[in-house]
Amino acid sequence: MKIRIKGNSLRYRLTKSDVDRFNKEGYIEEITDFGGQQLTYALQRYTLPNLAATMQNNTITLFMPTSMAHEWVATEKVGFEYTDSHLYLLVEKDFQCLDNVVEDQSDNYPNPLMTC
Repeated sequence: MKIRIKGNSLRYRLTKSDVDRFNKEGYIEEITDFGGQQLTYALQRYTLPNLAATMQNNTITLFMPTSMAHEWVATEKVGFEYTDSHLYLLVEKDFQCLDNVVEDQSDNYPNPLMTC
C-alpha cells in the first residue's frame, strides 16, 4: 500500500495482494520507521456511509464503508473518493506505470492504457 499526501488530500493506492488482504481481514497497514518514531498508515473497513480519516498517535487511518469495500473488491471499480469537511480522500487500486520504473510492479493491476 502506498500513501500520498499533498496539502489537504490523502490518497491510498493498493496492489492486488493488498486488496485481497483487506478483503479478508478488513484492515491493512504499513509502517514507515524514522528511527526514533514511526508513521503508521492504515485502511480499515467500517459501517458509516462515506470515506473518513483520522490521525492519532502517529497513525493515519482511512476508513472505508463496508459496502464500498465489497463493491471495490468484487468489480473492476478503480476506487472511491470523498471530501470529508476540508480533507479530500481517495482510495484506489494501484496500476502498473506506463513509464519504465525501477520499482517492482508485478503485484499491481494491469494499466488499462497499456496496449499489447
